[in-house]
Amino acid sequence: MNCKNKRNFKMLSTALAAFLLVAVAVLGAYHILIPDEISYFSGDAVPSYLGADAMLLDETAASTEADGLFLEQEARYTLLGVIPLKTVNLVSYKDIKVYPGGMPFGVKFYTDGVLVIGFCDVGTESGKQNPAYAAGLRLKDVITHVDGKELGSALELTEAIEQSRGRSLSLRYTRGGESAETTLTPLFSEDEGIYKAGIWVKDSGAGIGTVSFILPDSLYFTGLGHGICDADTGELLPIERGTVVDVNISGINKGVSGTPGELRGFFGAGKTGILLGNDACGVYGLFSECPQTVSEPIPLGLKNEVTEGEAFIYCTLDTGEIGKYSVELRSINKGATGGKCFIVKVTDKALLEKTGGIVQGMSGSPIIQNGKLIGAVTHVMIGDPTTGYGIFAENMLRLISEE
Repeated sequence: MNCKNKRNFKMLSTALAAFLLVAVAVLGAYHILIPDEISYFSGDAVPSYLGADAMLLDETAASTEADGLFLEQEARYTLLGVIPLKTVNLVSYKDIKVYPGGMPFGVKFYTDGVLVIGFCDVGTESGKQNPAYAAGLRLKDVITHVDGKELGSALELTEAIEQSRGRSLSLRYTRGGESAETTLTPLFSEDEGIYKAGIWVKDSGAGIGTVSFILPDSLYFTGLGHGICDADTGELLPIERGTVVDVNISGINKGVSGTPGELRGFFGAGKTGILLGNDACGVYGLFSECPQTVSEPIPLGLKNEVTEGEAFIYCTLDTGEIGKYSVELRSINKGATGGKCFIVKVTDKALLEKTGGIVQGMSGSPIIQNGKLIGAVTHVMIGDPTTGYGIFAENMLRLISEE
């Protein structure tokens, strides 16, 4: 190869390397630009990104959930119809209106099985022992069956242990979503004169929160924006059934740095609905009648419509009426799927004076921006009660859609 050819080859190689680097950079930019999940309203065009368009990977899925509130499909974005860029989760929602919430509600519930919340040694004639721990049970396990029989309450477990007279019991339990079995042999407590397992369990509870939104036709509702968790373990409670009741707010403990405040209230008489589920994105249920305090329905907004800046929330304080309070939205994470999708900063002077910001019981307060219900308040920051987190409304809508 002569010098001229070598120079040409070197120039060609350099140009090719530069082209490849640019191509890799462009592909990488598209990968960042195009979200992993894209939401849009059915009937609207699927979003495109700088000439990249989506192609459905499963055309038959388009009609499988035509009567549902949303349709989830896999799609691949390509450039010029041939260069594959990224495979995404494409979610199309029905363009619906919802009743904004803001009213408090109470729940009384029973768990699906009993939750292990602690251990206590049994004083036997040979010293202190713990049969439950020795059997392999651990904190946060959920015991679902005893000797093949479904466990309905903590009382049923206690009776089975006390009446065992030391006979081994077969237990089925779940841990981290996985089911397992073990054998528990209760021991006779010299102190109490009964057979015990050395375990503390929980099967029921109650609490209050705020309704986020209600579907006008069905009266399905969502609330809280986060799940109901056990206070001792922090574990999401596996709720089997529950009832919804009215709540009257009787007072407010103002939040300060390091100590979250709370809305104090008491349950009203009678049942107003049923609780259908408990999820990390909130609770959902069905009202028997539409609350009288609802306002006119408004459009539900998707996460791609949420912007930093001014918004407002609805919540009920000790006046008994739903109030409207200004907030500011910051640090929006469009890819968030849980209950911490953006920052909510309370700016309303009246709310700050009354509560100090976000307090327990306000979880679920709907967030309105540009005339649409775009999310709900979820958590307060312990170090700064004026600030908390919010969840996208579509994350909560999916709870109802999956029912």
